[in-house]
Amino acid sequence: MTSTAPSVDPVDLDPVPALVDSYVFHSTLPDDATVSNDANKQGWIMGIDEAGRGPVLGPMVYAAAYCPLVFKPTLEGIGFDDSKALSPEVRQALWDAFKNNTDLCYSSATLSPQAISANMLRRVPVNLNRQAEEATMGLVQAALDRGLNIKECYVDALGPSQQWQDRLSAAFPSISFTVCPKADSIYKIVGAASIVAKVTRDRYIENWVDAEGPAAGDDDEVVRGSGYPSDPKTQAFLRNSIDPVFGYRGIVRFSWATVKVLLEKQAAPCTWADDVTQPSAASYFNADADRGQPKVWRQLGVSSVGEL
Repeated sequence: MTSTAPSVDPVDLDPVPALVDSYVFHSTLPDDATVSNDANKQGWIMGIDEAGRGPVLGPMVYAAAYCPLVFKPTLEGIGFDDSKALSPEVRQALWDAFKNNTDLCYSSATLSPQAISANMLRRVPVNLNRQAEEATMGLVQAALDRGLNIKECYVDALGPSQQWQDRLSAAFPSISFTVCPKADSIYKIVGAASIVAKVTRDRYIENWVDAEGPAAGDDDEVVRGSGYPSDPKTQAFLRNSIDPVFGYRGIVRFSWATVKVLLEKQAAPCTWADDVTQPSAASYFNADADRGQPKVWRQLGVSSVGEL
């Protein structure tokens, strides 16, 4: 479920509560960004990227950056790039560019760890790719709903590039889509989206407040590491914070293989009713070999009165 927050200044953006499944933030639009505006008639350019796809901790954030096509020359000179290749200080300076350039706007959709895991563990699973696709399409639709004339959209690759590009083009035929790997380092508008996604996710992790309240030992500084399963600090956090009955708190993606293994090793054994062999329904209506009567007859006190 996706809800929409009021427009916010990206510099003053605070993390939303940890139990929000999916939340969309929008920056304010320029005062003259109307459907009849000349810049809007010429069209807008959009870029979409994500942060937090692989970590076992925290949310996954999808972000879209967009601006009028006439702003593109200015955009090229700001210095946007793949956020992973930049220092935190540079990322913060580029984040500030959204406040300093009113024609540069953004939206971000945050998928909580609970939403990610619950979807992946459904009876009919919704894998991470599918959840990412829904987030991407939601960001595009949100921009259109705001009255923006999106002409071009560049997206960092999600699976087979051409297949995903064709799906987006079919869903939004008025937009020219380009989907390719490393789009955040090729197209500045995708680099801008990469900054929004990365900084937003980092703020979630740094300021995470568990809705269940502090855990035992939280008086000490909690070291979670980068959140990636290969990080020794993250591995230590997972080992030390497991509850033998309840497992983990909300920041952990419990559908990740890393967590499943730790739960099997360190948590109390749990047997689900569905895992126990149950007699079939037909067995209640079939005659018992020893007594010659169906089990349902005995339970209901039914007996034969002979032939009519």
